[in-house]
Amino acid sequence: MSHTSPASYLIWTVMTGLLGAFLLFHLWSFDRFKCLRWNSAYSGAFKRIMTYSYLITVPLIFAYAMGNMVIKYREGFITHPVLGVIPKPYLLWEQSARDSIFPLMMLFSIGWSLEMVTHLEELCFWLFLVNSGSGQQNWFQSLYFKTWIVGSVLAVTYMPIVTSLTRSDPLKSEAFTFLAGSLGSLSLTLWFTPILFTFPSFLNNLRAEGVDTATIVRLTKFSELNTIRVVFRFLFTVPLLILGVDGVREHSHVNESMLWTDFLVVVAGFGCGISSGITLVIFFPRSIEGEIAAKDAAKERKRSRTT
Repeated sequence: MSHTSPASYLIWTVMTGLLGAFLLFHLWSFDRFKCLRWNSAYSGAFKRIMTYSYLITVPLIFAYAMGNMVIKYREGFITHPVLGVIPKPYLLWEQSARDSIFPLMMLFSIGWSLEMVTHLEELCFWLFLVNSGSGQQNWFQSLYFKTWIVGSVLAVTYMPIVTSLTRSDPLKSEAFTFLAGSLGSLSLTLWFTPILFTFPSFLNNLRAEGVDTATIVRLTKFSELNTIRVVFRFLFTVPLLILGVDGVREHSHVNESMLWTDFLVVVAGFGCGISSGITLVIFFPRSIEGEIAAKDAAKERKRSRTT
């Protein structure tokens, strides 16, 4: 917050703004925004819920970044007798700027929780796709789908609660929000990592079972994009985890250095923007029904050869 320079939030604003522009362009190119219609025949209620939750995430994070950018450029810097020139601490901000701290942090908290909903859905779905047996082919009746429901409720609940309970101290609120969000997102990223190593053997099994080439090519592309995305998710979560852990400690060391706070915030901004853009590319062309049908067809061929 008041530790970081205005330029760091400017970068976040630019990154999320570009992500929003790419989101609109991609949806227009995808189906001319037809997927946004609630009564769209293209997708069911689950697909629409995932679409809307992802659409809400981007403007929330953009509003958080832009709001802090405007405040920090308006408040400027001060000369500290020991630390030198530093961004003005929030205690010296105008009242209107101090009043906006909690609303902006809550926007960020809600946006991050909705992003975790998307990440958890992807994790559970890919685990279902790779691990489901011949007797368990319905995604909506699987344990993975039920896990997603429970995890999503927890994500959209605990993040705003953490932010709200610590609102009396804005610095602690920011630190605990970063800590809670980064721990959740980092856990999902770590759980996703084994899929990257098991997916090649899954593709080899599909090839051996005679799945069509178009499906194999599409899943191969998703596997490559997932690998890149996981790297940038680490770049998003680890820097904010460092800032969060340092912020909740009695004596902050990283947060007292504008160099390190700017560096970590900028890296997190690039990680968030790029990984979210890849998520957009993976999610909207993805047909859950098509991929499960491909696996069903492979299982059916395998059963027919053994009978």
